[in-house]
Amino acid sequence: MNTAAMPPASAAAKTRTSNPFGNLGRVRRFVMPAVTRPFAIVETVVLIAAVVGISWLADHRDPLLLHAGFPWLWFAPLIVALRYGTLPGLLAGAMLLGAWKLFYPATDPWPVMVFVGGLLQTVIAGHFGDTWGHRAARASTINDYLNDRLVAITNSHYLMRLSHERLEKDLLSKPTTLRDSITELRRLSVTPDELGQNAAAASAGSAHAANNSGPAENTEQAGQPGASAAPLRALPGAHGLLEFVAQVCQIEVAALYPVRNGRLGSEAAARVGDDFELAPNDELVTHAIRTMSVAHLKTEDIPAAQSQYLVCAPLVSADGQLLAMLVIKRMPFLSLNFDNLQLLLVLLGYYADGVEHASLVEGILAAVPGCPYDFALDLGRLTRLQRDAGIASSMVALAFPRDEAGDSLFEHVIRRRRALDLMWPVQTVSQSVLVNLMPATDTTGIDGYLARIETSLSAQFNLDLESARIGVHTLHLGAMEPGPALHRLLKRSGLDV
Repeated sequence: MNTAAMPPASAAAKTRTSNPFGNLGRVRRFVMPAVTRPFAIVETVVLIAAVVGISWLADHRDPLLLHAGFPWLWFAPLIVALRYGTLPGLLAGAMLLGAWKLFYPATDPWPVMVFVGGLLQTVIAGHFGDTWGHRAARASTINDYLNDRLVAITNSHYLMRLSHERLEKDLLSKPTTLRDSITELRRLSVTPDELGQNAAAASAGSAHAANNSGPAENTEQAGQPGASAAPLRALPGAHGLLEFVAQVCQIEVAALYPVRNGRLGSEAAARVGDDFELAPNDELVTHAIRTMSVAHLKTEDIPAAQSQYLVCAPLVSADGQLLAMLVIKRMPFLSLNFDNLQLLLVLLGYYADGVEHASLVEGILAAVPGCPYDFALDLGRLTRLQRDAGIASSMVALAFPRDEAGDSLFEHVIRRRRALDLMWPVQTVSQSVLVNLMPATDTTGIDGYLARIETSLSAQFNLDLESARIGVHTLHLGAMEPGPALHRLLKRSGLDV
């Protein structure tokens, strides 16, 4: 029998009914009970009465066998004391004393030595019974507690085994985490080569249309399905996106179609699985475009029989613009659930945001490949904000020597960051550089920030910026492109980028 397959409830019941004192029979447990029963007094009275009655029937002249040469009747109080303790033993001795008063004449001398010796023997045996009874009760209580713990641990182990098996299945079907997915989508949304190819193709197509079509033709084509006067936003890494989403969300057959002015393009930007023709008037397609949300077969206001697709998921950027449509024709039945569709929508939305910000991040990453994505995105946004609204922002690079004291100062300054600042620590063999992007901060704000850092260093290490050998390099955004500006600041800080 496989005990691992036994349900926890049956295993617990089997464990709870086990006998901690050994496999004792009914007779032996009656003779030697583990704990004192409630009817101990009644049993004591009945036992002594029976013993005295049998002895009286055996010898009417000497019912207590005082002249037999050995006090045989004191075995009854001894057994009572061993079974139930000192007090029931003394009760048995008192009943023997009462029997002597009842059956023997008042003229007979009281057998002092017999009763005193019998009572001492009963007290000693009762003390022994009390001690081991308490130990047995304590052992039984501890054993019950350990049994409860064992049952809880068994149930927890059973649940952990089921959880581990389910986790293995989830890892086999979804081998990536959400953090890995976000990192991969960031990389796909700013792929330089494919972005340049798409931009070049779009420019060439626009030039060709301008040369071969007149104004009337352009106006007429704008009303046709799949065509628009609005330019098509490039979809960098479209093939990589679709393959990645298909792996994470278990998609078998799907295609990604770009959207122009609310209409789907006739050619797919990427495909996975078998080819299929797009039906632009399909119920799921039109519903997804109209609502800009995921449309699937379980949608209440869409009859399943009127659609040849399973899911239509839009790629909507943060500004509400529809960039593309993912049309899924086949996927496993168990994958068509709320959690999987919600994950699909989140991944597509994250990619769409990356496409929207690709123009801000692309030049910075091309100039400084090691720059973090978040830092590059905020740098591009602040540069555009300075040019459009005149709101000044700055960058400060603090260069620390790479030794024990310099590393301590470097970590101390990192902990003194402002809430709105975005830091990028860069460490090399020779030095550590902390690049601090400071939104809405002009020259006065930089001076205040450096003064606060110097005050903190003076209070903590009794040093200023000069004595600590900390180099300070500043840059105001907006004078040049953010990518070359960041590259220039790093070069001035001593980094070979």
